[in-house]
Amino acid sequence: MSDARPADQQQRDALRGRLDGWLERQRQAILDEATAAWRGALSRLQPDEALLAGLAESAPPAPAPNPSQGEQRLAAALDLVECATSQGDLLRRLLEALAPLAPRCALFILRQGQPFLYSQRGFGDQAAAKAGGVPPTPELEDLIQGLSPSLRHRSPGYTALVSPLSDFEAADIAIFPLRHRRKTVALLLVDSDLLPRLPHPELVRALVLATSALLASLAAGKEEEPKAALALPPPAPAPIQAAPAEPTAAPAASLDPQTRAAAERLARVLAEDLELYFPAQVAQARSQGNLYPLLRNELDRSRATFVERFGEDIENNYRIFTTTLIHQLCNDDASRLGPAPWA
Repeated sequence: MSDARPADQQQRDALRGRLDGWLERQRQAILDEATAAWRGALSRLQPDEALLAGLAESAPPAPAPNPSQGEQRLAAALDLVECATSQGDLLRRLLEALAPLAPRCALFILRQGQPFLYSQRGFGDQAAAKAGGVPPTPELEDLIQGLSPSLRHRSPGYTALVSPLSDFEAADIAIFPLRHRRKTVALLLVDSDLLPRLPHPELVRALVLATSALLASLAAGKEEEPKAALALPPPAPAPIQAAPAEPTAAPAASLDPQTRAAAERLARVLAEDLELYFPAQVAQARSQGNLYPLLRNELDRSRATFVERFGEDIENNYRIFTTTLIHQLCNDDASRLGPAPWA
């Protein structure tokens, strides 16, 4: 008798294949329908404008950024100096604004190339009585000439400035130049006093830069004489002697080179002081002439300072002061100086 199981097995395999194919197609169809239904349901979960507006009204306000203590102090200092109405007022406000940034500070105005104490805070009431001109050391000279942005270590320059104010030298110091029209007009000294470190030297520098910008803004926006704000009272003029008709000294070429260099340097400083303190008069003289009638007293006083240092004969024979004035303040046009008796 024959075995029928192989034929039956083939039929069963064929039926199973058909059934598995149908089940797979149904499963895929159900899956596609479910996916489409799920996507449709998800679209109803998108928030509308009314919901977003309600959430915005109900949500608490976002907290404002919390500035650091240093930022708060700098902001208060800037607010203080920005309200200055004159250059003198600006310098007074600068020292006041430095109170939370540096334990001690002193402002020195440059006059004829030397720092003179203008005002101080933190050094005591006796400091002003000791004030006087400070011969600049090489480090201070670099600051004045714009060769370095600051002095951040104890040095002979710091000692020279602080010694008239106090016998105590602090552990941490900073000296910054105040500039006007790219020229240094003052030096600001700050130190840590009894503290081991200055609390905010970088904020002090930022305040100095802002003060320099405001100094230029005040000078451009208002015709005022900064002499009272940026200089100590100048010395009384010395008697001015009339220049002889003919030179009595040796020719200019025989003047000692070191003496000539020092005389030219002082003449430039004196001319730069006049340009700094009296910009309106200098500008008028450059365009219309007559510098001497506009600044008679100041020019006589500056020439007297030059003559006191180098002698009448040197100026009469080499005309270093007069030539420098004409070059720097009159655009090399001698006629714009006006009727100066010593020209």
